[in-house]
Formats: sequence, C-alpha cells, structure tokens
Amino acid sequence: MSPVLTWSLLILTLPTENATARMRFWRALKAKGCAVLRDGIYLLPYSEEREGALRELTASIADSGGSAWLLRAPSLDASQEAEFRALFDRVDEYDGFIRALSEARKTVAGQTAADLTKLLRRLRKDYETIVTIDYFPGETATRAEVAWQDFVAHVDTVLSPGEPHAANRAIRSLSVADYQGRTWATRRRMWVDRVASAWLIRRFIDRNARFIWLTSPDACPADALGFDFDGAAFTHVDERVTFEVLLASFGLDKDPALLRLAAMVHSLDVGGASVPEATGFEAIMAGARERAADDDDLLDDMSRVLDSMYTHFVASEKSSDTGKRS
Repeated sequence: MSPVLTWSLLILTLPTENATARMRFWRALKAKGCAVLRDGIYLLPYSEEREGALRELTASIADSGGSAWLLRAPSLDASQEAEFRALFDRVDEYDGFIRALSEARKTVAGQTAADLTKLLRRLRKDYETIVTIDYFPGETATRAEVAWQDFVAHVDTVLSPGEPHAANRAIRSLSVADYQGRTWATRRRMWVDRVASAWLIRRFIDRNARFIWLTSPDACPADALGFDFDGAAFTHVDERVTFEVLLASFGLDKDPALLRLAAMVHSLDVGGASVPEATGFEAIMAGARERAADDDDLLDDMSRVLDSMYTHFVASEKSSDTGKRS
C-alpha cells in the first residue's frame, strides 16, 4: 500500500501555571479525536476543516501563555501509515456504547415518554460523539450503527406501538369538499406523526372532524377514515410519513409553512435531515403526552403548539419573501 494520507501535527507546550487552561485544551484535543504520539505531540488526519480547528486552538494556546506549532506531513511509508491509523482505533468506544445500549434496553419498558426522550437524546449524543471522531470506520462502527438503529426502533415500539410500514403506492389527489364531517381513526396514545396529522385534518381538511382513538388498528370501524397504521386510508407511502401523505393528497404541499412543519414531523418520526425546531417540539410532545388525560386532551394541547408554530412559519416565510424583493 502506497502512502495516501497527509497528517496534521500539533506540537505544544501548555502553560504550567494555569491548570484551568491546561484542562480546557486537553478536553478540546480529546473532543477533536487527536491521537497522542508522545507528550505534547498530537496527530490528526489532515483535512482543511480539521486543520482550521487546530489552528484556532494553536492561537488560543499562545494567548494563554503556552506555545504551539502546527505542521503538515505525509506518511513516510505504508508501515508508518498503518501505525498512525491504528492510533485512531475506536473499537473500545464503540464496544462501550453497545454495552450501554444493552443496559439501557433493559429499562425501556418501565420509563415514561419524557424519560425515554431524554434517554434517546443522551445516547444519540454519545453515539454522534464517537462517529464524529471515527476517521477510519470499520466493522465495529457498522455493528454500533446497527445496534443504535435497533435500539431506536425498540424505543419507538414503546413510544408508538403499531408504527406503520411504508406502502408502495401512488398518492391520489383528493378534494377537501368530499371529506367533510367525517369520522377519522388512529392508534391511541398519539406520538408526533399522528398528533400532527390529526391537527392538519381538523385545521385544513375537515374542520368538523370527529376522532376515534383505537386500541388496535383491527378495531377501526368500516365507515371511519383510518390514518397512520397499516391498511389505513392515509399512512406512510414510500419515503413520506402520514402528515406528508395528507399534504400531498389534499393539495396542501404548496404551503411553505406546512412544508416546514412536515420536515420537522418527518425528522422526528423516521429520521433524516436535522430540523432546528424538532428537539423542542419533541420535549413538549413528551411532556404533554404524560400530562394529558386522554388523546382528546393531547390533541387540544398540541394543536395550540402547532397553531403557534404554523403562524410563526407563515410570518417567517412572508418576511423572507419581503427581504428577497427589497
């Protein structure tokens, strides 16, 4: 194997009289995933972004009374490159994370939705911390990813039992006028996609909608319009969650504010691109779910939240359009 990697080397002397600064710099180096060649010499595989971060750290060390030099050099040969790569082995970190998932799995059944949301957020942060500094992912990284996805799916079955499988079918264009004063049914103990879909139905599709909260999808009455379960009239289709399917079905997907809500619902329900509002909405949803006496109360509580978010997004889109025209 011919040498292919270039490395950033940071050679430093930290200020001896400032223990706080020394600890701060040590934590910064650890957070960046730097390997230690020897005392005061740190190594990272070169990239423009990583070297920029090290350059900022170099300046901070100098400002604190220490000294630091940043160098760049290629591997001398294949043997040296293999030796350097080995310094970035994250097997122990991944194995520890997989063990933590195994222990956490034992506690899932007895936790509230709010507690499970906190647990997921903490473990996701732990996982992303390792992934961020895993510059040479291998088999253990794959095992950890599978374990993480399996754990998330397990928590989802507790938070939202009966989560639908995506159907592979066309989404028909429907008229709102044909769906007035109907009975709509979904699984009880609503989570994000179902509560957002129920809000959308009542706010934009069927203002006189009546809702039934099912103990099981099999209990859905024949004359009710089911949503967000396998076999329902409206459910996941391909990559779209139920909220997105309802938007497309009733021609509501031209509304930029609703599309921003859809991106948040999608992110929280099946993952994907990060949405700034998602974490806050998830926390509010978890708290409301614990506090509400039933799903009618939950829908009332979360409808006010979604109304406020929609109003904010409408104003934000108008402001953005005004800025573009000026």
